[in-house]
Amino acid sequence: MGNRFSKKSLEDDIKKALQRNDEALAVAKIQGYLEKGENIPLNIAITGESGSGKSTFVNAIRGVDNKDEEAAPTGSVETTMEVTPYPYPNFPNITVWDLPGVGTMKFPAAEYLKKVGFERFDFFVIISSDRFRENDVKLAKEIKRMKKKFYFVRSKIDNNIRDERRCQGGQLSPEWALTKIRKNCIKGLQEQGFRSPKVFLVSSFDLHLYDFSLLEQTLERKLPELKREAFLLAMPNFSMEMIEKKKAAFKSRIHYFATLSAAIAGVPVPGLSIAADLGMLVGVVTQYVFGLGLDISSLKRVANYTGVPLEELIKVIASPLAATAITPALIVKTLVQTARLPAILAVEEGSRFIPILGIPISMALSFTLTYRSLNISLDMLAEDAQNVLKAASCSNKTKAN
Repeated sequence: MGNRFSKKSLEDDIKKALQRNDEALAVAKIQGYLEKGENIPLNIAITGESGSGKSTFVNAIRGVDNKDEEAAPTGSVETTMEVTPYPYPNFPNITVWDLPGVGTMKFPAAEYLKKVGFERFDFFVIISSDRFRENDVKLAKEIKRMKKKFYFVRSKIDNNIRDERRCQGGQLSPEWALTKIRKNCIKGLQEQGFRSPKVFLVSSFDLHLYDFSLLEQTLERKLPELKREAFLLAMPNFSMEMIEKKKAAFKSRIHYFATLSAAIAGVPVPGLSIAADLGMLVGVVTQYVFGLGLDISSLKRVANYTGVPLEELIKVIASPLAATAITPALIVKTLVQTARLPAILAVEEGSRFIPILGIPISMALSFTLTYRSLNISLDMLAEDAQNVLKAASCSNKTKAN
């Protein structure tokens, strides 16, 4: 399924359709690819023993504060008694599943995967707050036997570093503490039969620290193409690199939208292309706003998660496209100067009535309009997302000092 909907195969299909002058087929291929990417499901299972920090990790990877109404319940005792889905707030087709602790009375290790319904999950994250134990290893081996992916995550690493340094009278550097913890985890897994285990050290309260970025990259890399992109766009903006990756993912789709716009411009109906172009721009720019976390709900989640007032986050936003509903009027107003939108629209609409050459000219202008407008909008919104992240990070550093 992943290969069928890959960008390479799409490009080949579009090329073949256009060589046969079958624009309708080329458009259908593009629309099918874009719709598949927007609706493709991804199911992530978070498991481990009771009290390992599973629910806190579920919230963190979704960019949700533990006190949020959409958060998984957390506590010092086992709070997850049933297999519970938690969709990403802006991407409901991406779901993180909080699984009960492995080895409990209701979910014994021997029957665990069957009881939680392992078939539905794309991969498993096995979490431990100290050493990985027998139940964790049994679970990992069974997941591997069933040909699913799994990843070991060592949680609560900030607490562990503090405890390690305290034991050494504050003489142990954080780097040495991390090395010691990693070695202990790997050694424990090797003793239980894993040859070359990889363990990601993570703090659910500071995703930008330690191994979370490496974990995200690993999860992303192992997924099929469309699921990889969906996972990337759903993730919270925990680093500048994440924002740049999202921007690149969005940018890679722009020429598809521009091609669709050009195809619509080839239909000789007055006003159709302009209406379609603006409608498409509204839909795509709205995707940018939600994917980059610049809608009001996402900004509120950032404020709750970081403790930075919402007003401070909104203050650093420069683009009028962020933190508001996207409408055709707003698109026109925003792009009127930078994209020379009125001139292009007027020429495009008038050119379709020029004999013989009118439609090709209109198609080219429509492609250019959509391509330029989406690039300009994306650049502005990505810069806003970076400014919001900087504001949140600076405030956190100030509090820490």
